[in-house]
Amino acid sequence: MLKGFFNVPVPKNEPVKSYAPGSAEREELKKAIEEARSTQIEVPMYIGGEEVFTEDKHKLSPPHDHQHVLGHYSKGDKTHLERAITAALNAKEQWEEMSWEHRASIFLKAADLLAGPYRAKINAATMLGQSKNAFQAEIDSACELIDFLRFNVYYMAQIYEQQPESSHGVWNRSEHRPLEGFVFALTPFNFTAIAGNLPSSPAMMGNTVVWKPAMTHIYAANVIMQVFREAGLPDGVINLVYVSGPTAGEVIFKHPDFAGIHFTGSTEVFQHIWKTIGENIKNYKSYPRIVGETGGKDFILAHKSAEVKSLATAITRGAYEYQGQKCSAASRAYIPDNLWPGLKDLLMADLKDIKMGGVEDFRNFFNAVIDEKAFDKITSYIDEAKKSDVVEIIAGGNYDKSKGYFIEPTIILSHDPKYVTMCEEIFGPVLTIYVYKADHFDEVLYLVDNTSPYALTGAVFGKDRIAIEYATNKLRNAAGNFYINDKPTGAVVGQQPFGGARGSGTNDKAGSMINLLRWVSQRTIKENFVPPTNYRYPFMDAE
Repeated sequence: MLKGFFNVPVPKNEPVKSYAPGSAEREELKKAIEEARSTQIEVPMYIGGEEVFTEDKHKLSPPHDHQHVLGHYSKGDKTHLERAITAALNAKEQWEEMSWEHRASIFLKAADLLAGPYRAKINAATMLGQSKNAFQAEIDSACELIDFLRFNVYYMAQIYEQQPESSHGVWNRSEHRPLEGFVFALTPFNFTAIAGNLPSSPAMMGNTVVWKPAMTHIYAANVIMQVFREAGLPDGVINLVYVSGPTAGEVIFKHPDFAGIHFTGSTEVFQHIWKTIGENIKNYKSYPRIVGETGGKDFILAHKSAEVKSLATAITRGAYEYQGQKCSAASRAYIPDNLWPGLKDLLMADLKDIKMGGVEDFRNFFNAVIDEKAFDKITSYIDEAKKSDVVEIIAGGNYDKSKGYFIEPTIILSHDPKYVTMCEEIFGPVLTIYVYKADHFDEVLYLVDNTSPYALTGAVFGKDRIAIEYATNKLRNAAGNFYINDKPTGAVVGQQPFGGARGSGTNDKAGSMINLLRWVSQRTIKENFVPPTNYRYPFMDAE
């Protein structure tokens, strides 16, 4: 075994490529998209060292072209989940005992593979499988996932460096052990980076993992697994399975070796998981770690002093990038009446200019929502708004799922600050705006803070610094990620650790050391060099 106090490379955020016309990366990405569209693949589960195929095949299609077939995945059942748990537990001892620098090397290599030979492939898979445009895929599946891997290695080293003080004759040490058992990673469709981070961050700290991705993310998840395997991740450390949610819950949360869950998804699912864990708490060897980032009803609040052009751009980008399917996407906006006429004109011009269509055409800013279930849910809110006498649709409102799940960027103007689309998470390209009297800033601050059960992201715009400070203090619990004069999306690893509280999750801040600390259990070791040989203390001696 190597001996030394090893310094890991200091991470820097991966530069975002432009994909401008004529660039090398644009040509490479277009070739990767063309190759992926022209090939049908069979996607296996990865259990231990095996690629597992089943007879239960399910189609993989682009959301913007749902009749096209990219391939099929093999759906698993209870037996495959049980095999994955066994594989994780069997791999645990060897993985846990591996020197930390070798674990670090695997994930640093994975980052370099994504930055180089796999960059076009992972971006193309994200574009086709999740209907993301080239820029949204680049900042997600390439840059953010690379950043997660590199920064987490750096944070891991910092955690191991944190050691207690020692008194004379004593050496105190702190060991950061992995959890006892296996970790379950349950990942969403909307960010390939999140899907890669949720299983890899516990694994980096010496845990073994059972990973269930969203079924609508399997196409890109398969590429992530290929990268991990090429980087040298041992068999069984991360096991990728495609099973239903109820099947996963039935097996995972009843297992005595369940040690923790790393989750991103809906608030309702997370609350159900928490309840289930509580009901089974006596069955576990240890109290499981529960880490989750869930829903949001993210806001943009403008003060009467805000600059209108930057506000308009923040709303357009914050509400409609990736079709509003970001956990952080702006879904409600509070605009003072002195700014509304000018802002409305700018927003209408933006939405008129936006091109919608498939990701293969790089001119399209806007693409399809993820699947028919999401399409139907989002359009039901639009249909109800069309019937309402307290709101009006002032932009968009049309939709069509004949070829792909396309919904126009939609703006609802509400005269009721508690109308349903101001309160409930929609997770789609629907923004609701409430125009308030410019001098009623205190009242609208109360509305922002109390309308929604969520507290993920939010933004305030204004040039009046006293008002900005006042809003920042009043809204301190309304958002785990708070932005001043910027859109409420686009958190960068190492710069804005991401997570929310209230109904938005446990706020364990992905992209920071805080998150990695959740995947270790400390053991304090005290060594006494010259231990006492008499039970008596000096105070007991006679005068």
